[in-house]
Order: sequence, then structure tokens, then C-alpha cells
Amino acid sequence: MLRQDLSGRSRDLRAARVPFVHARVVLAERPTSAKPGDEAIILADGTIEGFVGGSCAEATVRDESATALRSGEATVVRITPLAEPDQPGKRVVHNPCLSGGTLEVFLEPAVPPPLLVVVGHAPIARALGPLAAALRYEVLIYGGALPPDATAVVVASHGRGEEEALTAALASDVGYIGLVASPRRGRAVLDGLGLSDAQRARVRTPAGLDLGAGTAEEVALSILAEIVATRPTVPVGAPTQSDTARPPGRPADPVCGMTVDPGEGGFSLAHDGQVVWFCGRGCRDAFAADPAAYRSGT
Repeated sequence: MLRQDLSGRSRDLRAARVPFVHARVVLAERPTSAKPGDEAIILADGTIEGFVGGSCAEATVRDESATALRSGEATVVRITPLAEPDQPGKRVVHNPCLSGGTLEVFLEPAVPPPLLVVVGHAPIARALGPLAAALRYEVLIYGGALPPDATAVVVASHGRGEEEALTAALASDVGYIGLVASPRRGRAVLDGLGLSDAQRARVRTPAGLDLGAGTAEEVALSILAEIVATRPTVPVGAPTQSDTARPPGRPADPVCGMTVDPGEGGFSLAHDGQVVWFCGRGCRDAFAADPAAYRSGT
């Protein structure tokens, strides 16, 4: 099989701040359709670009990639048709769909760095850039639109465009909003916006921890310390296939969670007065051997 070069696609996704998982097959015990070195990119919505195995292997890689995106931690997933205990450094998944072989896939999540949006060009605003970069934040100067994945917004414009920026931040899910102002002026700005108590509580003013800061750089440090202390995050990842809504009339395989189309020669058996559908013979046989081990499929 001709392998697809995914390096360019990875660069484009990183540049666009799109979270994804890079999956690479590191072990394949025959018979498997995937070979060592096969790779794929898995997006947060479950889309798979590339090849890391057949439909059953893809279902497991998709679900495990969603978990990796949420945790941000790389992992090795061992997908085997036989039940095995967990192994050090590996996540073992029993998937009877595999045609007798075993795969190990290295999953490496690529989660964009936290995004700090700075409003203004005053000395404190300028000081935030290099300090935030040292903490591995990406810094964006506010230009009238707030990115949906912003982690924090710091308004340090000293009266210029504050209301617009604060309104935009409060309308978003951004985890941290800071207004650089004295306590008196900060209260006046928030009063002028007619905010609810809940909205006022989201704006930290004066922004930053009380470190006795004097210089612009020290104030910037106090703001970043407060951002780190609050640990604002933007959720990444997507529901697993079993969590998402299935097309009407298409049941889920109770063993592997795959969506099954009964009209396409699916495998089934009767259980407790209802028909249970499976993606393949392996899942059907596993369910028949021990139905209590799996949730009921409908």
C-alpha cells in the first residue's frame, strides 16, 4: 500500500491551531491489514486521514484518540483480539473484530498552545508578549475579533476600546479575563457595561496577583502568574463514537461501539427478545460467548 505523506497536513493543522492526534503503527502481528509505519491523522470530530488498519481498528483508534486529546498525553495502544492484562506504558484494548492479529499504535496528540489575547499597545501589553512566550503561550494582539479557542484575554489599553473587548470576551467561553486598571477605574468601567453579578465576577480587575509590582514587566509577570494559577483551559477532543448521535435506524455494535448498517449484510443474533447487530463475526461471537460482559445493543 502506498503510504500517504502527512507531514504537510500536520504543518497546516498546527498553523491553523487545529487539535489532532498523529497515529503511527509501531507493531503489527499478522494477520493485520496495517503494517509498521502506517500512519493517520485523527481530528477532534473523529475524522481519520490516512490508514492504521481496518474498520474495527479505526474504531478503537478513534476512541482512544479522543481520550488522548482530552488528556494531552501520548500513549501506546495495543489492540488485540485476545483479552490481555494492561502492560506498563501501554493501553491494552480487547477488540475481537481484528482478524486474528494484534496492532500497537502510538498516539501523539498535537494540542495548540494556550492562546493569550492582548488588547492594547501600552508598556504592560508589550511586556506580556515575551514573558508569555517563555511560558509557551501563543500571543495574539486583539484586532476586533476574538478567536474561539482563546484561553485568556488581558485588556491593557488604558481606556482605548476597553468596553468592546470586554464585551467580546464576556460573550465567549474564555477562561480568564483581566482588565489592567486601578480598583476605582476598573469598577467604573464595569459599571458602565451594565453587567450582571456573574459577569462582573468573571473580570479580574486590577488584573494580576498582588506581588507589589512596580514596573510594566513586573505587572505583566503578576498577570501571567494569575493566569497560571487559575489554569483556564479550552476543551479539546470530541465525544467517542459511542457517545455521538447515530443515524436513525443504525444501531451500535455492543462490543466495539461501531455504527452498524443492518441493510449492508450486517451480523446479528437474537438476545433477550431483541435483535442485536454487530459489525462483524468476531464481535458477534464475542457477545454470544459472554453477553453479560457487554452492554445491550439496540
